[in-house]
This record gives sequence, C-alpha cells and structure tokens, in this order.
Amino acid sequence: MTIPIYCCLFLDQSALFPPWKSSHYDVVVGVLSARNNHELRNVIRGTWLKHLLQHPALSQRVLVKFIIGAHGCEVPVEDREDPYSCKLLNITNPVLSQEIEAFSLSEDTSPGLSEDRVVSVSFRVLYPIVITSLGVFYDASDVGFQRNITVKLYQAEQEEALFVARFSPPSCGVQVNKLWYKPVEQFILPESFEGTIVWESQDLQGLVSRNLHKVTVNDGGGVLRVITAGEGALPHEFMEGVEGVAGGFIYTIQEGDALLKNLHSRPRRLIDHISSLQEEDALLKEESSLYDDIVFVDVVDTYRNVPAKLLNFYKWTVETTSFDLLLKTDDDCYIDLEAVFNRIALKKLDGPNFWWGNFRLNWAVDRTGKWQELEYPGPAYPAFACGSGYMISSDIVRWLASNSGRLKTYQGEDVSMGIWMAAIGPKRYQVSTSERVWPQGSVVSRTAVSQSSHRGSVVNESD
Repeated sequence: MTIPIYCCLFLDQSALFPPWKSSHYDVVVGVLSARNNHELRNVIRGTWLKHLLQHPALSQRVLVKFIIGAHGCEVPVEDREDPYSCKLLNITNPVLSQEIEAFSLSEDTSPGLSEDRVVSVSFRVLYPIVITSLGVFYDASDVGFQRNITVKLYQAEQEEALFVARFSPPSCGVQVNKLWYKPVEQFILPESFEGTIVWESQDLQGLVSRNLHKVTVNDGGGVLRVITAGEGALPHEFMEGVEGVAGGFIYTIQEGDALLKNLHSRPRRLIDHISSLQEEDALLKEESSLYDDIVFVDVVDTYRNVPAKLLNFYKWTVETTSFDLLLKTDDDCYIDLEAVFNRIALKKLDGPNFWWGNFRLNWAVDRTGKWQELEYPGPAYPAFACGSGYMISSDIVRWLASNSGRLKTYQGEDVSMGIWMAAIGPKRYQVSTSERVWPQGSVVSRTAVSQSSHRGSVVNESD
C-alpha cells in the first residue's frame, strides 16, 4: 500500500527569532505550551498575565512568552508508536493467522558454544501479540539434548518472571529448525509491553548463543522491536548477563482484522491530519499576531521534544533580550508575580549561578511508561526541580544557550535540566514548607484547568 506524502504549511520561520529588543527585564517568564492548548493560554491571558500587563510597575520589569514548537507532528496520533513522540508505527504486511519464530539463523550458520552462562535480550511490543513457546539453541555436535537450561520472560522492572520454561535431557520439548521449544502459559502482551527474555545455564558450561547482529529478527511485519544497547555501549541497567540470543520464542499476532482495518484507513487519516495541521498553523499565526506573546521554536511539538523546546527558548532569550532572571513554568500554572518579587528580595536572589525550585533528590529512573528513560545509565537522577516551575539566573541561561548544540536531551525537561546542572553545580534554593501554603504565600501553583499528570509542584498544587 502506498501512502501519499503531503507538505505541511509550517509557521513563518521568521517568527522563530524576532529582532533584538532593547528593553531590560528583571524577569523573563517562559511558559511551556503545546500547540493545541489555546484554552490554557487564554486562561493565563485573562488572569495573571492580564494583571501583569495592567500593572504600571511590573509590566516594565517582566516579559512573558509562551514557548510553542513551530511544527506539528505529521503522523496522526493513531499511527504513532506512542503518544509522546512523532515516530510512525511502521507496520507493513503483518504476518497473520500463523505462528512466527522471533529469531532464526541462516542455513549455513550454526550457533556456537560461548563462555556466557546468562544471556538476555529485551524487546518492545508495538501491537498485541501472544507468546506461545520459549526456546533454546542446541549444539549440533550433541546427540539429542544434553543440557539443563532455564528460560524466563520478565516484564521490564519486574522481579518475578511472567513465565518459565525449563529444558533438560528428559524434558527438552520439541525440535524446530535449530531450536528446542517448550510451550508456555499464553498471555496477551499489549502494545507498549516491554520484556526481557533470560537464558540461564544450570550446567557448568556456557550457553549456545549468538550475537544479536548475527541472527535474523522476524518482527511479524513490524509488531515488535528488539531493544539493543549497541556495540561498545553500556548495557541497560535491567539487562541480565550478556546481551545476545541463546534461543528464541514463538508468537502470534492478535486482533489481525482490526490491524488490517487500521492500516487500510491510514492514507485517509493522514490526509485529514495534514489538513488539521494546516488549520492549526493558521490559528497559531493569528493568535501570535493578536497577542504578540508567543515564541515559536524550531522543533516538532511533542512531549519527548520538550527539553529541546526549552533549550531553543534559552537561545532565544539570550539572542533577543536583556534580563537578570528566568522563570520557567507551564501553561496550566498560576503565577503570583508580586510574591515572586517579594521572594527575590527576601532571599536576595540577585547573584549568579543560582537555581530556585522544589527539588527531587535520588529520584529513581523509570524504565517504562511515559517517563521511560533508556539513555541515562544511572539508577537515580541528579537533583532536579519538579512541578510548576523554577527560576534560574541569567548566567545559567547563557551557559545552557551556548552549549545547547552539545547538551543531550533526556525523556523530560525537568530531569534533563537536573543532568545539565550537575555539570556546573549551581547554588540550589529549596522552596520552603511555608512557601507552599495555599493561597497565602503561594508563588506558583497548578490551576484547576490542568488535566495532565505532573511529578509535583514548585509551590502548591490546588485541588
């Protein structure tokens, strides 16, 4: 099936970097906002931003800008691998109504005996499957099956195996091609399931195994993906033993009719989605012209790209404005700017290299779900400011802007900021308990219009 490709009418790139503004501001407020969050932006314009613009003194001291990605994702939500990125769920010609061997070897290739007694491979399910059997490679020089091997399937971050197959000389299962297979209890593994298969030798000798790059992965047309650390890279924290393949598994694709129907309707869905993007671009252009409070940064606007949005905004502030402090917040938050300035004066937050917020310490790295992190190798993140917002001094913003081309982005902007800041060690000012009292003393808080999930609040989250 051929899918037509359409060009989307992106926003005027000149809007990315407006001309230099000569005014100096005490505080620049950057409000992270998704392209379609018109309602949340209008709530802000009708509340604390309106108050700011009407205030004779504060209006000259504070600049507020919404941070929006200049490009919408051209892949319809229904056709993405997950709702947090813009990656196409690239399923083509799915293998339906039959069992599929996940790994296979070429006719002239045989697995070799290794020194490794524990080997594992991780995978991600992109469309529901059922695993029917687990298998092990065998040594062609042996007569029959002469090994004692345990094969386990784990869900990511779970200590207890979902199911286990034990192979021994009296109970070796069925031989298929170059593997021995044993049936297992059948569970539907849903979309986004992440698992690890572990082969463990119960003998003194190592497993018969192959490097991942030397086996053929049969992904059923794109319904699963093997997750590899890459040659020479550090293995993932949850990887057991050596990365490789010491056998395989047999699986079937579930809900085949629904999958075919979805693939058949994809071209029509793409046409409708591109049309919606063009309408969204026009609305954003009109909104920007009307209010002049939006900075369009040159990224595709998705959750995974929020760290890149932030870095691009830091570059914009350095290149176009003069300021002392930067306050980053979200479009579902309320800011009491008088309280902000009172705190600045009270805490004397006017020096260099400081970071003010509600910090999380020793926060465990999530390996699955919305906050999945596969790039950061440690078990816990460096300290990061979470929730409604934080404030940093202008020298930190300049450092981030000047290094933006080299700074690696991680799964979230808050943890990314913590990792970046670990390199320069700013003075951290923790929001005190008294500053979290609602409504008295509150500086930044979540508004009731918020429908999203957050790690926490800088000051307070209202009910």
